[in-house]
Amino acid sequence: MAKRPVTFDAEALRSFVTGIELGSFVLAADRLGRSTSAVSAQLKKLEQQAGTELVQKAGRHLILTAQGEVMLSYARRILSLNDEASAALSTSTLSGSINLGMQEDFGEALLPAILGTFTRAHPQVQLSASITRNQQLLDGIRHNEFDLAVCWQADDIPLFPSSRALGRIPLRWIGPQNFSLAHYLETGEPLPLMVFEAPCLMRSAATAALDKAGIPWRIAFTSRSLGGIWAALSAGLGITLRTDFGRPAALKVLEDLPAPGEIGITLHQSQMQPGEPATYLTDAITGFFATGQ
Repeated sequence: MAKRPVTFDAEALRSFVTGIELGSFVLAADRLGRSTSAVSAQLKKLEQQAGTELVQKAGRHLILTAQGEVMLSYARRILSLNDEASAALSTSTLSGSINLGMQEDFGEALLPAILGTFTRAHPQVQLSASITRNQQLLDGIRHNEFDLAVCWQADDIPLFPSSRALGRIPLRWIGPQNFSLAHYLETGEPLPLMVFEAPCLMRSAATAALDKAGIPWRIAFTSRSLGGIWAALSAGLGITLRTDFGRPAALKVLEDLPAPGEIGITLHQSQMQPGEPATYLTDAITGFFATGQ
């Protein structure tokens, strides 16, 4: 008789994934509304079901074992399908329309991770998504052209009453693998910058950081699209200041330039009363950023 496959406990899988993503099972317990001992018991149960250790101690921290890395990949897929099925069955009558706007940086992550799942779970909701610049998104929210918009948040830009902060992430200097940063720092030649057309939050942050450090720069390439900037960087034309969102694997983070700080991410909502579909999508987007993408 064939051995019966193990049916992994879904709540144990959720505790395991949440603990790894937050870097702490204490934080996972708080996020999941459970005691730390309950989460530890679930982790032990999962290891018993798997028949192997999934995490091991490294100083004060817990790190994944080789088998834990395999389990994490499967656990995320299992939970994603579970949550999609739960949403489809519990809210299958959800209907209406949503117009979502987002920065181009978020498109690659949000489109498959959230919007694809959302449309499969709520087939009767008409979802329209647009990718455009920050200023156009803010103007669209002011004029109720978007129901929701995911934007970069500068410190000097006021929030709308219904806006929701999604977190802050570091800015990165990014360039091609063969870019010789030392040449410019040693010779004093202006750094060639690849940037969006003004106004642009990251363009301003880049030039301000370099000016403060006394490093000369020049605008070597401007683009209306992030794809154009990535292409220019891949061609070796210079460097840029962005975040890790959407960064092509062929490009590297440059460490020897002045720290450019962080930038906020905000979910803006139309001033009009949001419908039920917008409420569900808001929760999905908020959850995506809360778990570290």
